[in-house]
Amino acid sequence: MQPEENIPLSLFRADLEDILEFELPANYRIRWYRPGDELHWLNIHKEADQYNTITPELFAQQFGRDLGVLEQRQCYLVNECHAPIGTASAWFDDQFQGGPIGRVHWLALLPAYQGHGLSKPLMTAVCRRLRELGHTSAYLSTSSARSSAIRLYLKFRFMPMIRSQREKEIWESILGKKLATEATGNVKTMRLSN
Repeated sequence: MQPEENIPLSLFRADLEDILEFELPANYRIRWYRPGDELHWLNIHKEADQYNTITPELFAQQFGRDLGVLEQRQCYLVNECHAPIGTASAWFDDQFQGGPIGRVHWLALLPAYQGHGLSKPLMTAVCRRLRELGHTSAYLSTSSARSSAIRLYLKFRFMPMIRSQREKEIWESILGKKLATEATGNVKTMRLSN
């Protein structure tokens, strides 16, 4: 059962070892940011994201303007015509619970390409890149209405972070009480104050 509200949620992975490996189907490939990709990012997210207002300012707010960082950390999934159809970023947060951490950030696929297993190789690429860049753990943010994304993140062994009784209830409604208890029991050390 899914919660009626769309509540922000976070998931955490304590290490970036043993990342699930999913290969891209033939005719698809991953490439990293090139100048001008902001437009591709905007187009992908405008079509794929029904929960956020996607603007050019949002891109700059989330990623800044350092082309070197973007070239290392933002990837694009392209089809046989070399057109970007998905994106995700192997990002970072220097102040997550008081220290630096990797972050899977703004993963999206165009709706026409969703449901074909393409998000799995995209997650593989981003998690692998986080590890290559020296991150030893990672987190991500999503929301309770994004059931497909939540299933993907759980498959990649990201575990729910419980910061409130409300989040515990939401995870129980998503996973079922038994699974939520098992999942949250494994991340007790990741509970946040407040």
